[in-house]
Amino acid sequence: MTASAAAPWLQFICEVCGLIYDEAQGDPDCGLPAGTRFADIPDDWACPICGVGKAEFTPYTPADAVAVQPRRARPAAAPLRGGRAEAGVLIVGAGRAGWQVAQALRERDAAVPITVVCACAGDVYDKPQLSVAVARGTAIEGLVRESASTAARRLNVRLLHTTAAVRLDTATRTLRTTRGPLRWRHLVLAHGAEPALPAVLPPALVWRINDLATYTRLRAALASGPQRIAIIGAGMVGCELANDLALAGHSLTLLDAQTRPLSAQLPAAAGARLLQAWADLPIRFIGGVEVTGVTRQPEGGLAVLTVCGAEHAADHVIAATGLRTPGRLARSAGLAFDSGAGGINADAATGATSHPGIYALGDCAAVDGRVSRYIEPIARQARAIADAIVGIATAPAAVAALPPLLRVKTSSLPMTLTATRPPTDEGHWVTDSDDAQGLRMRRLAADGTLLATLVASAATPAAPLATGRATPTAR
Repeated sequence: MTASAAAPWLQFICEVCGLIYDEAQGDPDCGLPAGTRFADIPDDWACPICGVGKAEFTPYTPADAVAVQPRRARPAAAPLRGGRAEAGVLIVGAGRAGWQVAQALRERDAAVPITVVCACAGDVYDKPQLSVAVARGTAIEGLVRESASTAARRLNVRLLHTTAAVRLDTATRTLRTTRGPLRWRHLVLAHGAEPALPAVLPPALVWRINDLATYTRLRAALASGPQRIAIIGAGMVGCELANDLALAGHSLTLLDAQTRPLSAQLPAAAGARLLQAWADLPIRFIGGVEVTGVTRQPEGGLAVLTVCGAEHAADHVIAATGLRTPGRLARSAGLAFDSGAGGINADAATGATSHPGIYALGDCAAVDGRVSRYIEPIARQARAIADAIVGIATAPAAVAALPPLLRVKTSSLPMTLTATRPPTDEGHWVTDSDDAQGLRMRRLAADGTLLATLVASAATPAAPLATGRATPTAR
C-alpha cells in the first residue's frame, strides 16, 4: 500500500454551494473514481452543483457544519413589553438563499433574533440534484443535506415552516402570514422564483418541478414502472429531466419551439451532439412546435396538443418553461421591481431594496438589471446582506453576478460553458474539435476576444434502469 493510499481520506467543501467532495467516494459522474485525492483532481474540474472551480474548495471536517464561530457577539436582547420578543431579522424563504443569510448572520452576531418563514418544509437540499437523481440512484431521503429542524437548532433561529407570506406593511414593519403577523427590524426576501406556466397549460394537468415536495410526489407517481412522459421545454431543466427519466426506463417526448434542444443557452452544434448522444435512449425530440394545450383523454392518460394539430399521448406532462419572480410581496411594499429582468431591484453592494431595511437575494433579486438563476452569487449576496445588517462595509459590487459557469448535467453528454463576461448575443462560435471524444467550441468577439468556451464530453452510454425505480445509494 502506498503512503498516499494509507493516508486518511479527506473532505473538501465548496465555499459557494456547500457541496462536500469526499476523496473516498470521488465524483464518478464527472470522471473521478472513488479514491481520487483532491490534489489529483484536474484543474478544469468543476463543482457538480454550482459549477465553480477547484480553487473554491477548502478543507472540511464534519464538526465545521455544527460549530458557528461568531465574529461579533452582543448581549441577548431583552423582551419588549407584553412579552413579545425583539423584532430582529426576518427571512422569507428557506431555500439556499434563506439559509445562507441565516448562516452568515450567525457568523457575525451570536445573539441577533432571526426568524425564518417559508411555505415549504424548509429542509436543506440542492435543487440542481432534482433533475439527475433518478439515474444516479439517489433516494428521496438522500437528497436532504440537513433537516429544517436541525438547521434551525444549529443556527439558533425561529423557524415557521409551511407558512405562506401574504403581505408586507412597511409602515408597521410587519409581515402578514397564514400563521399571524411577524414584525421585523430587517427583512430579507429570499423566496426565490416559481415556474412560469404558459396560459395554455392547465395547472391541474401539468407537473412543475421546482421543489423537493413536488419532486417527491412525481417520483411516487412514477414508481410503478415505465411510463410515457411529455416534457414541454428543452432548456437545461427539460433536457436534464428527459435524460434522467429515460435512463430510468420511461419513454420521453421532449417538445420545444426551437429546432434544437438548449437553443437559448448553447450553440446549435451542442444541441445536435446531444441528440446524437440520446440515440439509444427512449427520447423523442420534437422541435419547432407550438404547444396549444393539454387535455385528459377519455380512455385515460393525457394528450399534448400543438398548433399543427398533432396530439402527443402521455401519462404525465412536465412543464420546463422557465421561472418567474413572484411580485406579490414586492408590490404590497411598493418595492422597485425590474419588469424587464423580472426581479426585485437590489443594490449591487449590499442587496438593499428601494425601502430601508429590506433586502433581496437569489432568484427573486435583480442586480444591475439582471436576475441570476445560478447558485454562484448566492453565498456572496448572503455575506454582503449580513455585513450590511450588522454594519460592516463590503466591496462596491459584492452581490453582482459573475460571468456564469453553466453546467448541463445530461449524463449522456455532460456540457460545461465557461463565460468571461455576462452572457450577451455578441460574437460567433468557432469549433475547435468535434470527434469521438466530444465537442469543443469557443465564442469570439469581432476583435477575437474570447467570450466563452464550451466543452461537451462524450460519456459512456448508461444502460436504462430495469424497473423505472431508483435504487438508494450507499451512504
